[in-house]
Amino acid sequence: MSLRDALRHQAGSNRHLDSPFTARVLDLLADNIQPGTPLTDRMFDWSGDIGPRGHSVPLRLLAGLHALVLIDACPALQAVYPPNPSPDDASLWAAIQVALTDHAALLDRWLDNPPQTNEVRRAAILIAAGHLLAGRFGLPIHMYELGASAGLNLMWDQFALDLPDGRLGPNTAAVTLSPEWRGDAPSGPCPQITRRRGVDLMPMNAHDPDDALRLISYLWADQPERLARTRAAIAILDAEVDAGDAAPWLEAQLRHTAPDHLTLVYHTIAWQYFPPETQARCAAAIKAASQHGPVAHLSMEADERRGAGAAITLMIWPEGQKLTLGRVDFHGRWVDWTAP
Repeated sequence: MSLRDALRHQAGSNRHLDSPFTARVLDLLADNIQPGTPLTDRMFDWSGDIGPRGHSVPLRLLAGLHALVLIDACPALQAVYPPNPSPDDASLWAAIQVALTDHAALLDRWLDNPPQTNEVRRAAILIAAGHLLAGRFGLPIHMYELGASAGLNLMWDQFALDLPDGRLGPNTAAVTLSPEWRGDAPSGPCPQITRRRGVDLMPMNAHDPDDALRLISYLWADQPERLARTRAAIAILDAEVDAGDAAPWLEAQLRHTAPDHLTLVYHTIAWQYFPPETQARCAAAIKAASQHGPVAHLSMEADERRGAGAAITLMIWPEGQKLTLGRVDFHGRWVDWTAP
């Protein structure tokens, strides 16, 4: 995939995910960006897959542009970015050109790191599944997130889920999620979380100003509610995310399993990025851990049904029972809940 093709492909995805402004930015880049500077040459000459299933170069660049706005570093770009009125294409492209020319060093640094988006709305399925598991097992939960980034969704039990048939979670929650919910409301008591920990190859510390800036920059500038939710989740974050490969880390963590608690392992749009060996070792560790106590493996991941959101599946061990819980939009905007 060429750089221009990757930019246009990402523009289509952003438009589909309710971000028309960032889709325009990406389309303008696809139409107008030219090689000839160290920054643009780096992108045109990028080695490997630059698309969404590879290095996601368009999202790296888009985040760098957003960072310039967030730190008030490029007045020309800030003037044409939300919440300011959207300009015509010529004015928007002129501002992008200023950023590419005058702030190439910052944009180049943003190209160094793959996007890490803690999409807080994905926690809707964690809240729903957590209540289901609390009702089924009646045990305190030790939980472990794979591909946790900054760990914001390790706080899901402190978020609330507003549904047409009621509310799950604390009344004083700092973050309240209200997805379009299709299907019966989940049931079960509030889960009791007694251990929470995550792992990521390159974890971010959301309490560090530089990491917080990077985390916010990966969100899209024309989605203020998404930005507000993420900032609210950062404010209550109290979970550790270790740096490392998921397989050896999970093998070590699952030595703590015991009959008096439920071990919950989960991941949201992360498994697809693990090498096959890592996937196999994680799956084996989960199954082996169930010899010492109940284990649940919750997955929200893309499958062969492209364009239909992510599949929600739950494996319960030691029985090896697989439950299909439904499907969810990749950004958590809607949930088709089909839990039995």
